[in-house]
Amino acid sequence: MNKQEKEKEMEKIKKEIQLCSKCPLSQSRTNSVVGEGNLSATVMFIGEAPGFNEDQTGHPFCGAAGKVLDELLQSVNLLRKDIYITNILKCRPPQNRDPLPEEIKACAPYLNKQIEIIQPKIICSLGNYATKFILEKYGLKEQIQGISKIHGKIFTINTLWNDLFIVPLYHPAVATYNPLMKKILLQDFQIIKKILS
Repeated sequence: MNKQEKEKEMEKIKKEIQLCSKCPLSQSRTNSVVGEGNLSATVMFIGEAPGFNEDQTGHPFCGAAGKVLDELLQSVNLLRKDIYITNILKCRPPQNRDPLPEEIKACAPYLNKQIEIIQPKIICSLGNYATKFILEKYGLKEQIQGISKIHGKIFTINTLWNDLFIVPLYHPAVATYNPLMKKILLQDFQIIKKILS
């Protein structure tokens, strides 16, 4: 897909997401949060769901966790414009509760299509839900463990477009509750740098 085709396809998905009413979350959203960034990104970040700030603005990772993410990206010489970032769910669950299986099922086709358009070389899954989803999607169900056990590991998959590296990471939000986690995140981000070089 060339740049124009990618833009056209992503615009189509965006419209579908904005009109989506496949699950009850559509009734409580202020904005759906599609995702943003470089449509030809080598690195794609996938979180679990928008939070309060994201729901207000329609932009992914724009709150405290977003600030942490920006710092982590800078630590490996990446900027938001270099990557693509999105969530499994495109609408905020009430009180930022965990995504429900039926919500993930309803939203998954959008994410799958986004991955197909971007064809990243590296997918960084942020937190347990995104990691479980991505490992299951690529046939690595038996590798699923809690994020504390598999963060920073590299899983390599052959896809139709290239070798894909899956790197599970802690969600940047952990560093907003526990500043000590930032050190671990910074170390894990070095893995991305290593793959890219």
